[in-house]
Amino acid sequence: MVLDKKMKHIYWLLFLAVLASPQWAIAQDEDDEEDWSMYEELELVDDSNVKRYAKPTIVGLSPTRFLSVSWDMQMPYDMSLSAARFPASQGTGWGVDESAPISETGTVNFTGGFRFNSSIPIISKSNIVWQSGLNYMRVGYNISDIQADGNASGLASILNETGLNNLNWTNTFYVPMTEENFFIFQGLLDMSGNYGFSLQPFNTIRWSLAAVYGKRVNERKRWGLGLARTYRVGNLNYVPVVMYDVTSADRKWGTEILFPARAHGRYNFNKNSLLLFGYELEGQSYRIDEFSFGNNSFEIRRGELRPRLEFQKQIPGPFWAHFQAGYRIDWTFNADELSGSREFFRGFFGTQDFGMINSLGNAAYFNVGISFVTF
Repeated sequence: MVLDKKMKHIYWLLFLAVLASPQWAIAQDEDDEEDWSMYEELELVDDSNVKRYAKPTIVGLSPTRFLSVSWDMQMPYDMSLSAARFPASQGTGWGVDESAPISETGTVNFTGGFRFNSSIPIISKSNIVWQSGLNYMRVGYNISDIQADGNASGLASILNETGLNNLNWTNTFYVPMTEENFFIFQGLLDMSGNYGFSLQPFNTIRWSLAAVYGKRVNERKRWGLGLARTYRVGNLNYVPVVMYDVTSADRKWGTEILFPARAHGRYNFNKNSLLLFGYELEGQSYRIDEFSFGNNSFEIRRGELRPRLEFQKQIPGPFWAHFQAGYRIDWTFNADELSGSREFFRGFFGTQDFGMINSLGNAAYFNVGISFVTF
């Protein structure tokens, strides 16, 4: 076969390329030893002195929500309210052991509304993680069949018209000390009440604080102990904190516990879906403008216990959807009048009078939402 000039040029180019390749050169020069003396001045990296820190999570936990929007809704229940007594802060209210007569009743057809939560990393290093977020929760009411006597405060009508709002700023700091030990600090500022576009006075903003010492035992277990100043059940309280997160060896079962605020068991169907089962305490102290005279602040201590199931599933991209179904149990809906808007601690043994003594019927509730997450 006679090759034309074009084909001959192609074969020569291929032949020269093979000769020039490193693999071919090595094969042809097997007797040439490499000069290792050029590496004598280099030292192997010694990482024995590198400080390691406890990681902020363990395997198997439900994903961390950076941004989340949801809708919360409670089924119908009955509401019973006492008369309001002023000034309760001077011992003219309802005594803590007193059975206050009912002055106002109503049927609450709907309770709930829009919720927004955020937790944005500000600093994310091996030796400190700082996350900050603004949160909003709307508790709207639709109340019918309001029955009131001459002593009624009119609170049912106020709630029906304005509802309750909570604006919250949360900062969380994760500070590891060693490869196992760490601290978690969290501070919260809450503005809660029936305010609208005109915000409430600065001195009625309530603050909470928590500090936890923890130990990351291994990649599947961590625990912690601490103390919190909290409004989780409406009233100001000081409570011990117990954290216990664990994942089984097969990564199917686990716990996510931050007692007493919340405690859940967990079942991971797969890496894209899981089920939480347990409870959460929810609440805050809400200022009612219409009853806050002078420099005093009249506040509803809303607190509720929520046993629940929550199913979480990944949808396209870094987004997860969640669906909660549970039972809302009324913990407290009583009210206090705070002299000079200054908070006080009643605890289990305080004798400060209540401004109102109220009760809500228990109800089933649902919450559905979508979140931008990370693991």
